[in-house]
Amino acid sequence: MTSEPIDTSCISDDSIPWMPFLPYSDLVSVKLYRADPVRGEVISVLRAPPGVELPRLHNSGTTTIYTVQGRWKHREHDWVAGPGSVVIERPASQHTPQSLPDGTDDVIMFMVTQGELLMLDENGKVVGTENWRTAVDRYLEYCRTNGLEPRDLTGLDA
Repeated sequence: MTSEPIDTSCISDDSIPWMPFLPYSDLVSVKLYRADPVRGEVISVLRAPPGVELPRLHNSGTTTIYTVQGRWKHREHDWVAGPGSVVIERPASQHTPQSLPDGTDDVIMFMVTQGELLMLDENGKVVGTENWRTAVDRYLEYCRTNGLEPRDLTGLDA
Protein backbone atom coordinates (compact mmCIF):
# COMPACT_ATOMS: atom_id res chain seq x y z
CA MET A 1 0.00 0.00 0.00
CA THR A 2 1.20 3.50 -0.74
CA SER A 3 0.47 6.82 0.87
CA GLU A 4 1.26 8.76 -2.31
CA PRO A 5 -1.49 11.08 -3.48
CA ILE A 6 -3.64 9.91 -6.38
CA ASP A 7 -3.14 12.08 -9.45
CA THR A 8 -5.99 13.88 -11.13
CA SER A 9 -6.04 13.18 -14.83
CA CYS A 10 -7.02 15.26 -17.83
CA ILE A 11 -7.77 13.42 -21.07
CA SER A 12 -7.49 15.43 -24.27
CA ASP A 13 -10.38 14.86 -26.66
CA ASP A 14 -7.89 14.71 -29.55
CA SER A 15 -6.12 11.76 -27.91
CA ILE A 16 -9.18 9.49 -28.18
CA PRO A 17 -10.31 8.16 -31.58
CA TRP A 18 -13.91 7.96 -32.78
CA MET A 19 -14.68 4.26 -33.25
CA PRO A 20 -17.64 2.79 -35.14
CA PHE A 21 -20.20 1.32 -32.74
CA LEU A 22 -20.05 -2.08 -34.41
CA PRO A 23 -21.77 -4.45 -34.76
CA TYR A 24 -24.79 -2.31 -33.85
CA SER A 25 -24.35 0.60 -36.27
CA ASP A 26 -21.70 1.77 -38.69
CA LEU A 27 -23.27 5.25 -38.61
CA VAL A 28 -22.87 5.68 -34.83
CA SER A 29 -19.43 6.22 -33.31
CA VAL A 30 -18.08 6.29 -29.78
CA LYS A 31 -15.06 7.68 -27.92
CA LEU A 32 -14.00 5.70 -24.84
CA TYR A 33 -12.48 7.89 -22.12
CA ARG A 34 -12.44 5.52 -19.16
CA ALA A 35 -13.39 1.94 -18.36
CA ASP A 36 -13.35 1.13 -14.66
CA PRO A 37 -13.27 -2.63 -14.02
CA VAL A 38 -13.72 -2.19 -10.26
CA ARG A 39 -16.99 -0.25 -10.49
CA GLY A 40 -18.02 -1.61 -13.89
CA GLU A 41 -18.28 1.97 -15.16
CA VAL A 42 -17.69 3.31 -18.67
CA ILE A 43 -17.23 7.01 -19.50
CA SER A 44 -17.74 7.71 -23.18
CA VAL A 45 -19.08 10.08 -25.80
CA LEU A 46 -21.49 8.81 -28.43
CA ARG A 47 -22.14 10.49 -31.79
CA ALA A 48 -25.06 9.69 -34.09
CA PRO A 49 -26.30 11.43 -37.23
CA PRO A 50 -29.92 12.64 -37.35
CA GLY A 51 -32.53 9.92 -37.89
CA VAL A 52 -30.62 6.91 -36.52
CA GLU A 53 -32.20 4.39 -34.16
CA LEU A 54 -30.05 2.15 -32.00
CA PRO A 55 -31.13 -1.32 -30.89
CA ARG A 56 -33.49 -1.61 -27.92
CA LEU A 57 -31.43 -2.11 -24.79
CA HIS A 58 -31.75 -3.13 -21.16
CA ASN A 59 -29.69 -1.32 -18.50
CA SER A 60 -28.40 -3.47 -15.63
CA GLY A 61 -27.12 -0.32 -13.90
CA THR A 62 -27.60 3.43 -14.10
CA THR A 63 -26.67 5.45 -17.17
CA THR A 64 -26.38 9.25 -16.92
CA ILE A 65 -26.37 11.10 -20.24
CA TYR A 66 -25.58 14.77 -20.83
CA THR A 67 -26.65 15.96 -24.28
CA VAL A 68 -23.92 18.15 -25.80
CA GLN A 69 -25.46 18.65 -29.24
CA GLY A 70 -28.50 17.58 -31.27
CA ARG A 71 -31.85 16.15 -30.22
CA TRP A 72 -32.75 12.59 -29.28
CA LYS A 73 -35.29 10.53 -27.36
CA HIS A 74 -36.32 7.04 -26.40
CA ARG A 75 -38.98 5.64 -28.70
CA GLU A 76 -40.93 4.60 -25.59
CA HIS A 77 -41.15 8.13 -24.08
CA ASP A 78 -42.65 11.50 -25.04
CA TRP A 79 -39.74 13.67 -23.84
CA VAL A 80 -37.01 15.00 -26.14
CA ALA A 81 -33.46 15.64 -24.90
CA GLY A 82 -31.58 18.58 -26.44
CA PRO A 83 -28.36 20.43 -25.68
CA GLY A 84 -27.90 20.79 -21.92
CA SER A 85 -30.42 18.04 -21.05
CA VAL A 86 -29.51 15.34 -18.55
CA VAL A 87 -31.19 11.94 -18.86
CA ILE A 88 -30.85 9.39 -16.06
CA GLU A 89 -31.70 5.85 -17.08
CA ARG A 90 -32.49 3.67 -14.08
CA PRO A 91 -31.32 0.09 -13.60
CA ALA A 92 -33.54 -2.62 -15.11
CA SER A 93 -35.03 -0.20 -17.67
CA GLN A 94 -35.46 -0.90 -21.37
CA HIS A 95 -35.56 1.67 -24.14
CA THR A 96 -34.74 2.36 -27.78
CA PRO A 97 -32.54 5.46 -28.32
CA GLN A 98 -33.31 7.53 -31.44
CA SER A 99 -31.55 10.59 -32.81
CA LEU A 100 -34.27 12.86 -34.18
CA PRO A 101 -34.34 13.43 -37.93
CA ASP A 102 -35.40 17.09 -37.60
CA GLY A 103 -31.93 18.61 -37.29
CA THR A 104 -28.71 18.92 -39.20
CA ASP A 105 -26.37 18.41 -36.23
CA ASP A 106 -25.16 15.01 -35.12
CA VAL A 107 -26.35 14.03 -31.67
CA ILE A 108 -23.41 14.07 -29.25
CA MET A 109 -23.92 12.60 -25.77
CA PHE A 110 -21.51 12.39 -22.84
CA MET A 111 -22.35 9.16 -21.01
CA VAL A 112 -21.48 7.52 -17.70
CA THR A 113 -22.71 3.92 -17.76
CA GLN A 114 -22.59 1.54 -14.82
CA GLY A 115 -23.02 -2.19 -15.31
CA GLU A 116 -24.05 -3.84 -18.53
CA LEU A 117 -26.15 -2.80 -21.47
CA LEU A 118 -27.93 -5.79 -22.95
CA MET A 119 -28.73 -5.22 -26.62
CA LEU A 120 -32.09 -6.72 -27.58
CA ASP A 121 -33.68 -7.77 -30.87
CA GLU A 122 -37.29 -7.05 -31.84
CA ASN A 123 -38.43 -10.08 -29.77
CA GLY A 124 -36.55 -9.01 -26.64
CA LYS A 125 -33.82 -11.63 -27.09
CA VAL A 126 -30.31 -10.58 -26.00
CA VAL A 127 -28.12 -10.21 -29.10
CA GLY A 128 -25.16 -8.44 -27.50
CA THR A 129 -23.67 -7.19 -24.26
CA GLU A 130 -21.80 -3.93 -23.70
CA ASN A 131 -19.78 -3.33 -20.54
CA TRP A 132 -16.35 -2.07 -19.47
CA ARG A 133 -14.65 -5.19 -20.87
CA THR A 134 -16.30 -5.05 -24.32
CA ALA A 135 -15.58 -1.31 -24.49
CA VAL A 136 -11.86 -1.90 -23.82
CA ASP A 137 -11.80 -4.81 -26.29
CA ARG A 138 -13.39 -2.58 -28.99
CA TYR A 139 -10.83 0.15 -28.27
CA LEU A 140 -7.83 -2.22 -28.36
CA GLU A 141 -9.02 -3.84 -31.59
CA TYR A 142 -9.56 -0.43 -33.17
CA CYS A 143 -6.06 0.68 -32.15
CA ARG A 144 -4.55 -2.58 -33.46
CA THR A 145 -6.39 -2.33 -36.77
CA ASN A 146 -5.50 1.34 -37.28
CA GLY A 147 -1.89 1.25 -36.07
CA LEU A 148 -2.56 3.40 -32.99
CA GLU A 149 -0.75 3.14 -29.67
CA PRO A 150 -3.47 2.35 -27.10
CA ARG A 151 -3.70 4.29 -23.86
CA ASP A 152 -4.44 2.69 -20.50
CA LEU A 153 -8.11 3.54 -20.07
CA THR A 154 -8.63 1.34 -17.00
CA GLY A 155 -6.07 2.89 -14.64
CA LEU A 156 -4.72 -0.58 -13.89
CA ASP A 157 -1.33 0.10 -15.50
CA ALA A 158 -0.70 3.22 -13.40
